Amino acid sequence: MEIQVLDNNVEKAIRVLKRKLQQEGLFREMKQRKFYEKPSVKRKRKEKEAQRRLRKKMRLMRTD
Repeated sequence: MEIQVLDNNVEKAIRVLKRKLQQEGLFREMKQRKFYEKPSVKRKRKEKEAQRRLRKKMRLMRTD
């Protein structure tokens, strides 16, 4: 990933980098990899996330 620093505005470049990393889900992944997650726990978490995405999709379809 590459961020250009324009006019020596490093703080703005850092904000852009943090936003891109957040969108990529890197911070969430780093937090999850901090400790070992058993396969059964991982499977349950993934199922829960899938249900959450499905509920959100259904909610958005109803409002249209």
